[in-house]
Amino acid sequence: PFGGCVIPNFFLFHFLGCTECFLYTLMAYDRFLAICKPLHYATIMTQSVCNYLAFGTWLGGTFHSLFQTSFIFRLPFCGPNRVDYFFCDIPAMLRLACADTTINELVTFVDIGFLALTCFVLILTSYGYIVAAILRIQSIDGRRNAFSTCAAHLTVVIVYYVPCTFIYLRPGSQEPLDGVVAVFYTVITPLLNPVIYR
Repeated sequence: PFGGCVIPNFFLFHFLGCTECFLYTLMAYDRFLAICKPLHYATIMTQSVCNYLAFGTWLGGTFHSLFQTSFIFRLPFCGPNRVDYFFCDIPAMLRLACADTTINELVTFVDIGFLALTCFVLILTSYGYIVAAILRIQSIDGRRNAFSTCAAHLTVVIVYYVPCTFIYLRPGSQEPLDGVVAVFYTVITPLLNPVIYR
């Protein structure tokens, strides 16, 4: 009954969300290399390394979305086949299942929690080194340029991670509030990207 949710919404949504999470982590690492190891940047971040990293984000996004999609659609759905949400997301689909979803909620919490927490810790670690390097820069203009570059990326990371954490890493679901919060990481973050990364 939910075939229309599987590929266009659920699989693509989680594929793109996970890929975006990995890309934000790689962007923090890229900034770390550019600011903390500027003389080694060109030898470390070669075109082939960039290609492998990009492929790795897509592969990781594919595995994550296949895992989430296959796990959720093993549940029996016998009630209404109408998703009362903006898109077919995990909390909305779990509300429609006519079986105990405790295991699914736990797996979602652990899977997305581990993924988001790992990426976020790696981003914070990169920025810890970056801030330490920026504070050693003598010129005020140099500091300002480095901080402005990092501030743009951190803004997007915060606007992306806070709503994701709110939706997926808390017990229970509050339908109207979840939908409003989901707009942030599905609409607002992509709209901010061209403005912030100009």
